[in-house]
Amino acid sequence: MDEFRRDLLFLLHDVARLLRVDADKRARLHGMTRAQWAILIWLQRQPGLSQKELSEFLEVEPITVARLIDRLETRGMVERRPDPRDRRIWRLHLLPPACDVLGEIDEQRADMTRMVSAGIDENSIEIMTEALMRMKATLTQEAHASRNRPEPADVRETV
Repeated sequence: MDEFRRDLLFLLHDVARLLRVDADKRARLHGMTRAQWAILIWLQRQPGLSQKELSEFLEVEPITVARLIDRLETRGMVERRPDPRDRRIWRLHLLPPACDVLGEIDEQRADMTRMVSAGIDENSIEIMTEALMRMKATLTQEAHASRNRPEPADVRETV
């Protein structure tokens, strides 16, 4: 049983799931969703993203992002601006009311970081962070490589 509890892939999955559950609860306490928080964070880091780009980062369908943006727009936190080069594209920008929410999100993220790192020394956290960054880079590189590989021929059984 100890070997199962120490399985790296299960641990990574479980920690990520537990963090998502905690973030969901925190966002709900502020009348928002974790997905809305994620949109605000992405737009703070990269103003002017399109809905399509945002949907790729969040790994959700563009219609899902459109609905989330509708809600944030209604709350006065986000606005859509036309792309100067392509009128079919809307660029997303934060509005001043999002700043207060982003401050709260930063506080919640800092609290979550303190919670998950309690009892872990700074050196271990640095090693873990470097290891996770390496894992992400490897998986990202593999994902890009697999997109460029030719698909296997469609093999069908004939009767």
